[in-house]
Amino acid sequence: MAGMLEIQGLTKRFGNRTVVDDVTFSADRGEVVGFLGPNGAGKTTTMRMVVGFLGPTAGSATVCGHDVGSDPIAVKRSVGYLPEGAPLYDDMTPAAFLGFVAAVRGLRGEKGRAAIAGAVAQLQLDEVLEQPIGTLSKGFKRRVGLAQAILHDPEVLILDEPTDGLDPNQKHEVRSLITRMAREKVIVISTHLLEEVEAVCTRAIIIAHGRVVFDGTPDSLQARSERHNAVRIHIVAGAAELCRAELSRINGVARVEMLGATDGIARLLAYPANGRTILEEVGATLRARGLNVEEISVERGRLDEVFREITARA
Repeated sequence: MAGMLEIQGLTKRFGNRTVVDDVTFSADRGEVVGFLGPNGAGKTTTMRMVVGFLGPTAGSATVCGHDVGSDPIAVKRSVGYLPEGAPLYDDMTPAAFLGFVAAVRGLRGEKGRAAIAGAVAQLQLDEVLEQPIGTLSKGFKRRVGLAQAILHDPEVLILDEPTDGLDPNQKHEVRSLITRMAREKVIVISTHLLEEVEAVCTRAIIIAHGRVVFDGTPDSLQARSERHNAVRIHIVAGAAELCRAELSRINGVARVEMLGATDGIARLLAYPANGRTILEEVGATLRARGLNVEEISVERGRLDEVFREITARA
């Protein structure tokens, strides 16, 4: 059964330069897909092709069963799109702009007013509704752009850097909104922010040089980290070397790294062999040697190091 969003062999060339190269994936209702990659990887170009802003050189994209090439208007009815930079009309107010978008979307009269009120409430835009968009902060402009994307309650949302320019509280609010909406939609978030993936995504797709190099859950991505299941130990500095030596003898420990010391407390990191769980063995060894630790914890893994490794290899 086809997903609500189906992308097959999508390719885009500008002259002799291939920007997007045979990208294929599908997504269905309830998924929040983090579409990741370094700057220039082809993320924005892919999103522009999916919403019909750019025509592909090869391949296809269908949204809710509608082909972007042969039925672009039906696709646009099904999609809410927040472009990179959220381009807006600076001389319009958010109220006028959202009214304009509602009319373009065919939402008029009471139906249009209800749609605008709902988007304004969800993005908390009441205080700036009658202020020219050109005078708004970057964060408020981003929220106005997101409001127009969700105005018609689309089944598929394509969001290019949705939290760009937002402060931490605003980011939390937008991510909470995305999580709530995801139950009934497909949401694709194009971003280079790894924190976005950890915060809201159920799936991560990484592209590099225009090609998909990873497609899986955030947990499976994190599990590729050398630090996945590593055990961090804080211990009195005088016992640090003995602790390191004892932990290094454990079969499941690949190596033990000294991370430094502060205020008489040393920090060590025991790396597992093959990502296995070593907390129980580490704890048993420390107890058996009478080494009292100040703190012990398990690392989930570093997305940033996995991202660098995957994209550099590509």
